[in-house]
Formats: sequence, structure tokens, C-alpha cells
Amino acid sequence: MAEEMPSFEVGQIVRSLRGRDAGRLAVVIRIEGDRFVWIADGDRRTFDRPKKKNRIHLEPFDYISPEVRRSLEETGRVTNGKLRHAIKTFLDAHPEYRTEGEDADGEG
Repeated sequence: MAEEMPSFEVGQIVRSLRGRDAGRLAVVIRIEGDRFVWIADGDRRTFDRPKKKNRIHLEPFDYISPEVRRSLEETGRVTNGKLRHAIKTFLDAHPEYRTEGEDADGEG
């Protein structure tokens, strides 16, 4: 049986499972077809230079940033500060997802 791919939404917080960014949190900023999403964290991966990731290499969390989603819907853009704030807000609410060496801003 084929494994069902989790669904993703713009503004959703995700954790990278594969690649040199493995373990880092990011925000989905664009969905491309059924297989790929574009992610950014506002720090290493800015809005202007997002990372294209295969969905199976991401762990989605049940948290969608309303600020990021609204900004992308209204203007098609989001500031890197809003991306960092979305990750920080998620980590403040769910400290169990903070990785070792990651400070309160979500930066490692």
C-alpha cells in the first residue's frame, strides 16, 4: 500500500526531516502541485530565497500562522520578520519541539 502524504497549507509550520536543513523549523509559503512545497524561515531561508522541498521530507505540525497566511493572501509576500515571529510563537506554545541548541527565536 502506498503511504498517504500529509496535507500542507500555506502558513503551516513544518520541520525538515531530510537534507542539510534537517531538524529546522520553517513555514510553508507556497504549494507546488501534489509533491512539493516551498518553505522559508526568515533567517537562513528568506522569503526571497525559499527552499523547494518534497512533502515526504517534511513533518507538518497542526499550527498555521494566521499572520503569514493573511499576508500572503493579501499581498503575495510576507516579511522575514513575520516568518521568524510565526516560528517563535509556535515554539513558545510548544516548547517540546525546540531542538537542542535552538534559542527562543527558533534560530540555531
